[in-house]
Amino acid sequence: MVGNIFSEVDKLKMGLDASWKRSEVILNNIANNDTPGYNRASVKFEEYYRAMLEKEDDGGFAMKRTRDKHMSGGFAPEPRIEVVVDEDTTMRMDENNVDIEKEMGDLATNTIYYNTLQSKVSAEFAQLRAAITGG
Repeated sequence: MVGNIFSEVDKLKMGLDASWKRSEVILNNIANNDTPGYNRASVKFEEYYRAMLEKEDDGGFAMKRTRDKHMSGGFAPEPRIEVVVDEDTTMRMDENNVDIEKEMGDLATNTIYYNTLQSKVSAEFAQLRAAITGG
């Protein structure tokens, strides 16, 4: 089925989008390390993605077919990328809660994650190219 050729790439793209947003949020946290009253932010994505995959495995939301030519099956909701601000903790007297060491570690982890997803996307396209060209 032609419609499913890029399904894996689409899933990887969601992860790349979330990772890109996470980098922006982490870099913003690092930039505001010395800003009094700044509350660090983080990105929530994996929980939504996991829920999407579970719905997909269960068939997603069933579509009602009223004619034979209608598509059958279900669909899973798109996961969202949510930026969450941590307003519950403070680390210093100026009420800033950015831990620079944690942010730097998170940035390194996220960079590795992003590069891994990029490699997987490249591998998917290499497989498609080989299938199309016969090589």
